[in-house]
Amino acid sequence: MSDNELGAFLRSRRDAITPAEVGLPAGPRRRAPGLRRAELALLAGVSVDYLTRLEQGRDRHPSAQVLAALAQALRLSATERVLLRNLAKTTSGDFYCPAVESPPASAVRPTVRALLNRLEPAPAVLVNRLCDVLAWTTGYELLAEPLGLLAGDAPNLVRYHFTDPRARATYPDWHAVADALVANLKLDSGPDDEHLAALADELTVLAGAAFTARWAAPSTAGVRAGVERMVHPEAGELRLAFETLDLSDGNHQRILVYLPGDEPTSGALDRLTGLRPGSLHAVAG
Repeated sequence: MSDNELGAFLRSRRDAITPAEVGLPAGPRRRAPGLRRAELALLAGVSVDYLTRLEQGRDRHPSAQVLAALAQALRLSATERVLLRNLAKTTSGDFYCPAVESPPASAVRPTVRALLNRLEPAPAVLVNRLCDVLAWTTGYELLAEPLGLLAGDAPNLVRYHFTDPRARATYPDWHAVADALVANLKLDSGPDDEHLAALADELTVLAGAAFTARWAAPSTAGVRAGVERMVHPEAGELRLAFETLDLSDGNHQRILVYLPGDEPTSGALDRLTGLRPGSLHAVAG
């Protein structure tokens, strides 16, 4: 990550929104489809000079009012607004989060294990902020073990995706999943997280540009729900709708729950798990 994540984020969002989306005319001689700096400054009610200083990292202390105005002008989602606030705190040096400075939480509370049991036969897995795999359902084990996702003493979803050659065959949309994994890593950790830095250093060496290009890119809001395609050696291609259940204990643990995204996947998961045939109904992806 750069030392001016806030500026990079503002520039990336400005480039991603068109004048038409905010009610402005495109005008002649536009070299790029996104908003010009002067247009965003006008919409947010700040000076062009001040916005320039924010984007270039020469001003690192925007007020809450300025952040709110920029978020409104850029039409940020609720998740993106949280990210904007965290990046502003990081850039200003005011970011403080004891949980992030601590080692990634690896203990699994009994209530969380009980919750995983209640989710059977759905594939569900508990991970911490570095995507270390901490606990899982039997449904997840039957899905993931043949793919190599649970290999080794300390399985990690990000390490698997970037370093295990099976991952590219497992995920037809490998690049999109890689983008989401790195975005979630940045979202869940603070600027001085030595444990995240160690993982990033490891992946820089082992995965090269496939990881470093994403790591150096501007932060995004992360991905907490959607549909993933997986190719399973026994069940074939699966469309899995997933949801993220964030645990409210300050340890940045979360449960990823997978459900069939269509009827063929529903039948395939039934055959794969053999736990409760017909209990996993397809949901709209």
